[in-house]
Amino acid sequence: MKKHFLGVVLAAAVLTASCGQEKVRLFDGKTLDGWIAVLDTAAATAQEATFSVRDGVIHVTGQPFGYLRTEASYSDYTLHLEWRWAGGEAVDGGIFNYLQEGDKVWPTGVQCQMTPEGMGVLMGGIPMEGVDGGERGFFVKPRLADSSPERPVGEWNEMTFRCTGGHLEVTLNGAVVNEADCAADRGFIGFQSEGGAMEFRNLYLVKE
Repeated sequence: MKKHFLGVVLAAAVLTASCGQEKVRLFDGKTLDGWIAVLDTAAATAQEATFSVRDGVIHVTGQPFGYLRTEASYSDYTLHLEWRWAGGEAVDGGIFNYLQEGDKVWPTGVQCQMTPEGMGVLMGGIPMEGVDGGERGFFVKPRLADSSPERPVGEWNEMTFRCTGGHLEVTLNGAVVNEADCAADRGFIGFQSEGGAMEFRNLYLVKE
């Protein structure tokens, strides 16, 4: 079940960036206009409780499972955002790029894993070059380094996703943690609800 938060697609804040690039603000800091909630429940009250906005921050409770995604799909962009674990412990979460049509709790896209054990791991139903999807067609690409530069629980992390022509490069706190050539070059952007509290802010993308 999904709930539409309308508005920002029709009147997205498009700012001027350097070198003629477009800077598109995905989150106005006050509402979830322009986002769609997809959860493992039909209750609208649960959707509103799972994803909320306070003090310029998107709060994700982690229960029930699902995700929040943009209404618009994008190609050739760099996504900028800040995130943190918000419930006093590091929990399972994820950020989606190249999400495809057909909303379901476990969607088709490329998810960047956000757990201490798997920070920066790329996984999902979209093929990645050089990665075996196995019998299930689920592709997993380990991060580039043995350790990841995430900050302690409660501190904000800076993250960018550069998506150009199907190539995805993930940077966490200034360090490249993974990259992959994906069999998709356009899709929605989303944030997962998967068991624990997380927060997001300062979401924008720069169109290439």
